[in-house]
Amino acid sequence: MAHVSHKLSGSLQGALAGGGDPATSPLYVFGPFLKYLVAAGIAQVTFGASIWLAVITVTAVSAMYRQVMIWVTDGSGGSGLNEEEFGPWAVKINAGITLVEYTLTFLVSMAALVTFLADRLPALNSHFVGLPLRTFAAIALSILIGFIVNRGPKMAVRAFGPATAAVLLLLWGLIFATVWKLGLHLPGLRFEAFTAHNLPFTLGGYARILALMTGVEIFANLVVAYEGPARTRSRRAFGSLVIVMSTTSLTMLIVGPAIKALSDPMNPHVSVFTQTMDRLLPGPISYLGTLIGIAVLLSAAAASAQGIQNLALGLRYRHYIPAALGQRNRFDVADRPVWLEIAVCVVCFIVFGTHEDTYLALYAAGVFVLLSLTGWAAVKRLTREVRATPTTQRVLGLVGAGLAALLTSTATVLIFADRFRDGAWAYFLLIPMLYFGFGEARRRLGAPSSVEDRLGRVVSSNYPPVVVAPQRAANTFRSILVPLDGSPTGEAVLALAHTLAHGPGGKITLLTVLEPDRAGDSPRRSESSVRAYLADVSTHIRNAGITTEAVVLHGEPSEQIGEAARAGGIDAVVMRLGERARWQRWFAANITSEVIYQTTPPLIVVRPTADWRSTRPRFCRLLVALDGSETAEQVLPYVRDLADRFGSEVILLAVPEGADEEQQALTLRRYLERIAEDLARAGLRARTLATGSAPVPMILQTAQAEEADLIMMVSHGRGGVSRQSYVKLGSVAAEVLQGTPCPVFLVSALPLSSAAQT
Repeated sequence: MAHVSHKLSGSLQGALAGGGDPATSPLYVFGPFLKYLVAAGIAQVTFGASIWLAVITVTAVSAMYRQVMIWVTDGSGGSGLNEEEFGPWAVKINAGITLVEYTLTFLVSMAALVTFLADRLPALNSHFVGLPLRTFAAIALSILIGFIVNRGPKMAVRAFGPATAAVLLLLWGLIFATVWKLGLHLPGLRFEAFTAHNLPFTLGGYARILALMTGVEIFANLVVAYEGPARTRSRRAFGSLVIVMSTTSLTMLIVGPAIKALSDPMNPHVSVFTQTMDRLLPGPISYLGTLIGIAVLLSAAAASAQGIQNLALGLRYRHYIPAALGQRNRFDVADRPVWLEIAVCVVCFIVFGTHEDTYLALYAAGVFVLLSLTGWAAVKRLTREVRATPTTQRVLGLVGAGLAALLTSTATVLIFADRFRDGAWAYFLLIPMLYFGFGEARRRLGAPSSVEDRLGRVVSSNYPPVVVAPQRAANTFRSILVPLDGSPTGEAVLALAHTLAHGPGGKITLLTVLEPDRAGDSPRRSESSVRAYLADVSTHIRNAGITTEAVVLHGEPSEQIGEAARAGGIDAVVMRLGERARWQRWFAANITSEVIYQTTPPLIVVRPTADWRSTRPRFCRLLVALDGSETAEQVLPYVRDLADRFGSEVILLAVPEGADEEQQALTLRRYLERIAEDLARAGLRARTLATGSAPVPMILQTAQAEEADLIMMVSHGRGGVSRQSYVKLGSVAAEVLQGTPCPVFLVSALPLSSAAQT
C-alpha cells in the first residue's frame, strides 16, 4: 500500500506554509522607518546603518534558531527551550506575550491592508460620522476573516493559502526590477551614523524596521510538520527560514535604496511601497502587486486568528483559562477567542486609528522579548555543552548565540525606550495581568495530571507530537520466535506464527528450554526427545514454504526466551499464555510477564479459547488500547506495520477515567482523531472509540463486540515504566491477558528517552 503523507516534504513547501508573516514585513516597515528619518533630516546619513544593523540581527538570530531547531523538535520552538532552561515561569510569560502578539499581528496586518486599499481607493481616507472610511473597511474585513477562520482550517487554507507564494514572487520581482532599472546599489554604511548626534536616529530607525523579525519563531514551530527523522526535519525547517528571511533581507538591501530614492515618505495618501511598485513595475503588474499585498496581509491576519484558537485550546486543556473560552464549535475550532480578538481590534481601530505605524513598535517589542529569552536560553544550553565537551563548533555556536542574545536584548531595550510613550508601556500592564490571570485560573481549576497536560498539548497543536509511522525496515514480523513446551496446547500458537512469517524472507525459530533437574522433581525430558519433537514440527512448517530453525537451550525458561529474543534477528515472540489460577498469580510470576519485561521485540500472547479466532486470527481488525500517555504510544509504529501489511481496520480505543469523565471523553476522542488522521494519511482505515469508565472491562467487551483479531497495547501505560523493577506487567495489561478473547500484542515499554533514540 503506497504511503501518502500530508506533511511538508521540503524547505520550499515549509517556506510557503509558514512564511506569510515575515514575508509581509517589507510591505509595511519602510513607511514608518523612512518617515522617521526624513522628518529628522538625517536619512542620507543613517538609512544604510539602520538597515545593515537589521540584516546583521536577522543573520545572528537565524543562526541561533538553527540550534533551537536541532534541540527542540516537537514544535514548541523557543518556548520549549525556554521551559527546559528557565522553568514554568517562562511558559506563562511566553503565553502572555504570544496572546498579545497574535492580537497585534492582526492589528498590523489589517492596518497595512487598508493602507494598500487606500493607495488605490483614495476615497477611503474621507470621513463618515467622524471616522475615516478605512476604519469601517478594517472592521468589515476583520469580521469577514473571523467568519472564515471560525469555519475551520480547511476553509482558511482555501481562502488564504496561495498568498505567501505570491508575495515571495512579488518581492523577487521587485529585486530583479530594481537591479534591471537602477543597477545594484546596496545601502551605504556611513560611520558618522554612529556619532553621538546621529546614533539615536540610527538606533530609532533600527528599532522601527525590526518588525521584519516577527515571523522567525514560526519556522521553529514548523519542525514537526516535515517528513523524516528529527535531524532531517530540523534541517528542512532551517532551509525554509533561510528562504523567507533571505528574501526579506535582500529586499531590504536591494529594493530599500530604491524605495528611498523613488518614493515620498511624507505623502499621506500613498504608501512608499506602492509608490515604488508604480515606478519599477509596469502598470498592470503594479496593480497586481497591490492585490497580492492585500491577499498576503489577509493571510497573516487569518494566521493570527488561528494562532489564538490553538493557544486557547492549549491553555484550556492545561487549566490556564476557563473551559468556556476553549469550547469548540461545530467546525471543531474554538471560535470565542477569535471573536474576542476581533472585538479588541475593532475598539483599537476606532480609538487609535488604522495606520500600521501606530502598532508596529508594540508589535516588535513583544517579539524581541521572546527572541531575547530564547537567545539567553540558547547561551545557557551551549555554555553547558561547551563545558562538558569543548569543540570548535560548539564554541563558535556559543559566540553566535551570545551575539544574537545581545542584539535581541539591545533591540528590546531600544524599542521600549524609543516607543514607551507610544504604547510600549502597555506590556508592563498586560503581561503581569495575564501572568497572574493564568495562575489564578490554574489555582481554581487545579493542575492537570501529566497525561492530561500532554493531551492538552496534543489536541490543541497543529502538529501533535504523535509519531505513528517512523521509517521501519520492509518485511517486518517475518522472523518469529516460538517457544514450545512439547504439549499439544502449546502448539496452538503455530497458526498465528505461520500467518506472520508467511511470505518472502519468513522464518520461524522453534525454541524449547530444558530446565535443570531438581531434587524431588519428576524426571525431565531427554534432549534427544525434544530435538526429535522440534524436527517433526519443523517439517510441517517447511512444507508450507517457511524457513525454520530448531533451538534447544538449558536454564530458566523466561531468561532463556528473553536472551534468544534479544540476540538479534527476531521481529516478534509468539507464545501461549500459561494457565494459572488467579490466587497463584500473587505468589509466582507468570513466564509471559517475565518475558515481556525482558524482551525488546514485541510479544504476541495467545490465550486459546473455544472460539477459533483466538488461535487463528486473520488480522482484519486491530484493537489498539491507548490512554493518552506517550509511553502507550510506543505501540503505534507496530500498528502501522501490521495494518499496512494485512490491510487491517484499526480501532483506536481510550477509556476515560476520573471525576470529569464526560470532559475527558471529549479530550480523548479528539486525541484519538488526531492519531486516526495520521493513519489515514498513510492510507490506512481507522476509527475511534472513547467510552466506558473501567479500562479492562471496556477493552475486553470491545474486543468481543468488534470481533477483534488482535488487541495491541504496551506493557505499562500511565503507571509508568519506572515500576517495571517490581511490577513486571502493568495492571491493565495483566488483566487483559487473563480474559482476552483474541491474541494480545504486547510491546515492552521503554523509558521515553530510550524510546526516542530507537
